[in-house]
This record gives sequence, structure tokens and C-alpha cells, in this order.
Amino acid sequence: MNEPTQYVQYIKPLWAPPSWLFGPVWTVLYAVIIASYGYVGWLYWQGRLPFIVVLPFILNVIFNLAFTPIQFGLKNNLLAAGDILLVLATLAWALWAIWPHAPWVSYINLPYLGWVLFATVLQLTITKLNW
Repeated sequence: MNEPTQYVQYIKPLWAPPSWLFGPVWTVLYAVIIASYGYVGWLYWQGRLPFIVVLPFILNVIFNLAFTPIQFGLKNNLLAAGDILLVLATLAWALWAIWPHAPWVSYINLPYLGWVLFATVLQLTITKLNW
């Protein structure tokens, strides 16, 4: 079953967005993530950032990329809910950690943070409704 078909079959709250919206939103967000996270990596490569500042960015990418295979491959809402909480936690940590070094990275990722907050509430709600 492909992702949009599976998403349509879930019991969802009335405020859930249509499945076609996720692609365009993530396209824009991934462009911002690649540019800003790439800059963080470049600063680390130059020795201008300690690894502890880069670590939450690395973890965020791992947890973000794990979500789709967990949700739609394993079809495990509970594990996906745990994963999205880790995406949110590592993103908040990353934006806090980079602030003293490159505040613009935090600012440019605010739409990503907003979307992840929304996605977290949505995933937790879907998990509860489909328990």
C-alpha cells in the first residue's frame, strides 16, 4: 500500500490536512533543511563548531528520515509517534544549540519547527484514534 492510500485509510481528526499537501510542504522544508543543516556541517568541518552543537542536527535528520519507513513501511503508529517526538526534541535542541553561533539557522527553521509541532499533534491523534 502506498503512503497516500494508507494515510486516507486512517481514522483522522477533522483538522487533518489532505495527503496531497505533505509533498509540497516537505519539498520546501527539505530545501531549508539542506541549506541550513549544510551550513552547520560546513561550520563544523571548518572547526568553528563543537560536535555537541552538530549532534542534534545529525540526530534530527536520522529521526526525520526514519519516520516514513516506520509509519508506512512497518505500519506502526505507536513507533511513529515515538519517532516524531524525537524529531521534535532534536529539532528544538538543534535550534537552541546553534543560536549563539548562527541565529539565522534557528530563524530559517521556524517553519520546520511549526510543521513538526503540527505533525506531532497529528501523529499522536492518529495513533490514539487508530489504537
